[in-house]
Amino acid sequence: MDRLVGDVFGFHALQLGLPELDALRANRMQHRWLALDTAYQHWAPPPELSPLVHQPVQGDAGLMTGAPFSLRCDFEALPFPSNSLDLVVLPHALELARDPHHTLREVERVLVPEGRVVIAGFNPASLWGVWQRMGRWGVQSALVLPQGEFIAYWRLRDWLRLLDLEVEAGCFGCYRPMVRQPRTWERLHWLEHAGDRWWPVLGAVYFVVAVKRVRGMHLVGKVRKSRVGPASAPAVVAQRHQRETWGSGSD
Repeated sequence: MDRLVGDVFGFHALQLGLPELDALRANRMQHRWLALDTAYQHWAPPPELSPLVHQPVQGDAGLMTGAPFSLRCDFEALPFPSNSLDLVVLPHALELARDPHHTLREVERVLVPEGRVVIAGFNPASLWGVWQRMGRWGVQSALVLPQGEFIAYWRLRDWLRLLDLEVEAGCFGCYRPMVRQPRTWERLHWLEHAGDRWWPVLGAVYFVVAVKRVRGMHLVGKVRKSRVGPASAPAVVAQRHQRETWGSGSD
């Protein structure tokens, strides 16, 4: 996340959800906010994830947070004007949203033209996805997320395309299965290199970076180009008439 947001420039950046992760810490924008959904409850990771999750710190209003808390709002109705934010980061916010598609539509609305959205999600086509399905079948200790559903990578890309959010980059990671012991987790580190080479789309976590494209901006460019045509048309007609006249004179 640090690498993906570090070189995004502008004035206003917003993180939606997951205060345990300061997703904007590497970004240098002047104004950065953390927004939590009104239905937010502190997420207690299962024991299998304990080697992976950093311990959060005590924040404002008693929240356990790794990022500065700013506001509570409904993710389906963000309290920002249209075309006002340069960067929006969603670390697993879509999986926990009441209406993920509507949340993504709101993100598109508040982004400025050429603004960026960075999304982190859990991949259902992975070992962690298998664990999540086992949890839904009754094995409560296997749940990765206590609520919400995993969103497939290609399904998310389709949603972005419908909203004129052009995917700029995408990657997968975390190929190791969930284990309880940190030592075992470290021993399985070789799976990261093997998975990245041999089965890259089966990583437990994916990242997507998309850019807001505005069709009107392309239309303006076409209109400007078309205005040049009529101005040069008389000269083209005159040259053609002159050639025809010379041709008839030579006959």
